Amino acid sequence: MNQFTIKDIENLSGIKAHTWRIWEQRYGLGIPQRKESNHRFYGNENLKQILRISYLYHGGIKISKIASLDTEELKKQALANTFKENEHEYYIKELIEASIDLDEERFERIFVEAIERMGLEDGFIKVLYIFQEKIGVLWLTDHVIPAQEHFTSNIIRQKLTVAIDQLPLPGNQGEKAILLFTPEREHHEIPLQFIHYNLKKNGIRVIYFGSNVKLQHLQLFAEEQPFTHILFHLVTNLTNLHPDKYLQQISSAFADKQILMSGSQADKITKLPGNARVLKSIDEILGITAEQFFS
Repeated sequence: MNQFTIKDIENLSGIKAHTWRIWEQRYGLGIPQRKESNHRFYGNENLKQILRISYLYHGGIKISKIASLDTEELKKQALANTFKENEHEYYIKELIEASIDLDEERFERIFVEAIERMGLEDGFIKVLYIFQEKIGVLWLTDHVIPAQEHFTSNIIRQKLTVAIDQLPLPGNQGEKAILLFTPEREHHEIPLQFIHYNLKKNGIRVIYFGSNVKLQHLQLFAEEQPFTHILFHLVTNLTNLHPDKYLQQISSAFADKQILMSGSQADKITKLPGNARVLKSIDEILGITAEQFFS
């Protein structure tokens, strides 16, 4: 069984820890378990109940009404209500529940339904990107076992690979191209795949190196093949370097290229080399497809 902290609950539910403590005292909601040491923690069933409560609450149902539901009624109500204004939160909740239970059939069914209803781009931006961020935080803090992250990631990667392969090759096969990769020991590839999809969809030539790439391999490739831009995505930062130092290394090694950095570690950049740029949001990432320097 996984063990989650109140901070995990806050991050996953979008509701402050202080509010959960009030609801626990007033309504008996989200009551945690206790270790032999008397430390409080939340297990898998706690988390699923909390996700259902937060989903209904974000959908406009009063907490007093939610508190009146027993466990089965709460589950049925959460499944029965798909609020149009926060449809994406329903799918995020369902994907997290399926991944916690390692329920492949349910995960794939919800994944496909979200994409069919919202389209690949909206489904990724509003559901999968946020889901990956939430599940990634749990993985980093050892509150989700690697098997759960690999289980969910493999399904998403397969779907994105098919979508990328179905796109036509860009007509421009000249020197103007962007190389995509994640640094050595960084295995979070799904956001990079989505960037690949959007660039290729917009007719931009992509050289895709994928995840866990050593700097020297990029340098060897650059000696043989021309390209103009590099984009790397950094989430977990297991490079043993501060993001500032890693960005400086890349910028110095490829001084004649335009360097783009995305991922959660982009927020930690304090020194920006002259040939580098950080993309701190999904909107900024998507915006590069319209940039004039790719035309």
